[in-house]
Amino acid sequence: MTGADCLLQTLALNQIEVCFMNPGTSEMHFVSALDRVTAVRGVLCLYEGVCSGAADGYARMKGLPAATLLHLGPGLGNALSNFHNARKARSPIVSIIGEHTRGHQKYDAPLSSDIAQFGRAVSDSIRTVESPECLGLAVSEAIAAAIQPPGRIAMLIVPADISWLETKTIGAVVHSPQRLMPSSESILDAARLLRSSSNAGIILGGASMSRRALEAAGRLSAATGVRVFADRSTPRLASGRGCFRVEKVPYFPEDASAALGSLTHLILVEAPTPVSFFGYPNTPSSPVPETCAVSVLATPEQDGAAALEAVVEECGAQKARPPAMDDEPLALPLDSPLTADAIGRTLAVLLPEWAIISDETISSSAAILPYLMRAASHDQLPLTGGAIGQGLPVAVGAAIACPERKVIALEADGSAMYSLQALWTMARESLDIVTVILANRRYRILDVEMRRTGASRIGARANDMLDLGRPDLDFVSLARGMGVPATRAATAQEFTRQFRTAVSERGPRLIEAVL
Repeated sequence: MTGADCLLQTLALNQIEVCFMNPGTSEMHFVSALDRVTAVRGVLCLYEGVCSGAADGYARMKGLPAATLLHLGPGLGNALSNFHNARKARSPIVSIIGEHTRGHQKYDAPLSSDIAQFGRAVSDSIRTVESPECLGLAVSEAIAAAIQPPGRIAMLIVPADISWLETKTIGAVVHSPQRLMPSSESILDAARLLRSSSNAGIILGGASMSRRALEAAGRLSAATGVRVFADRSTPRLASGRGCFRVEKVPYFPEDASAALGSLTHLILVEAPTPVSFFGYPNTPSSPVPETCAVSVLATPEQDGAAALEAVVEECGAQKARPPAMDDEPLALPLDSPLTADAIGRTLAVLLPEWAIISDETISSSAAILPYLMRAASHDQLPLTGGAIGQGLPVAVGAAIACPERKVIALEADGSAMYSLQALWTMARESLDIVTVILANRRYRILDVEMRRTGASRIGARANDMLDLGRPDLDFVSLARGMGVPATRAATAQEFTRQFRTAVSERGPRLIEAVL
């Protein structure tokens, strides 16, 4: 058994069934072993940022880690932005990075680098395999690190000669740890606070935006009047008709301050204290009032859903139910211009049951996302760490994790270009993904940020740095060039017709929605 066989067999033994990869010379024995260890599926990605983003999407939907295989330090460097998003999402990932042979490392070869130093930017669990005999144990240790609640990126650096040398022992099965309950004191304190305070809020984060957690939060809201918010960086949100509707903490600090300004108590459930994305002139970094007392019901490592259910019981709110939403049926926007609002309406009407939405709508999100509360039941996978280029790779991972569910990638045109190679993987793997490109042909969010940061007016030269024209990006041609059938919609009627067709058929599709 070679080291590569050992590595793959240990992954398979621990239910790691998919490896998103972009290999090079130092990983060729790993690639060769895929034909001998068929329990692990290799998925080729044309850019390492697609590998890391796909592993993130897979973990968010499957609840189990995928592996990535990357080529030396530069390969890892290319993957860092979506590993950053995965770290903020607390996604479990086992990332294998090839290294030069042990004898070659003393030479400053062109691809030599400090791989561990690259990895420390996104992971605090990094192991370098020292010998073939240590490999199985090292793989099991990396898996154990990745699946520690709430999840982390574990990196394993494997010199090329260890992949081809013989070894006798595969790694052990790693048993998944259970999330722990918070202390009884935390539960009693939260219940007392909710019973006594008329200006309390709860912020849900991490895994506490599941349907189970939302049901408990809805009962608490109905029984005590507590306001319930979603952390903007929650990795997966249950949404749609039948779900208790929570308020998402607004993006801009002024709006967030207005939303949270009346609170005297704030309870965190797997969530951090809210902070704004950026610092602005004369604006506090946190929208939480200084007079608001902040307490923790459940840390990210603990079971937030079970904690909420325990508070429901302590408050005697088991039978309380929030009032049903009396939503009138939405009409399709057939005779209107194509706007983000029209796209939101169309999604609300035509979204298939149990779809998965990979959301990287950026400047269009405020118009689109409220409509999704009135759509069929679905899950949303938001942009967690703010590093753009997540939407298409996360959709790839989600589609491989849940092949029976339709995936919708809502993608801004500027951020799509960061990881457009994901379309090729969608086509090669015949993934059931409908990509909607919101083409306003501009970094629209930066128009807003330019004004907010006080960076003076936008002159002609500054405007060129925000404009995506000259030439316009042709997403129909780009998609077709990578094997994905594509159409362009310039009116709401065209978009509605094309989206209806796309969700009724299996396989990858792309619609360029020109706003």
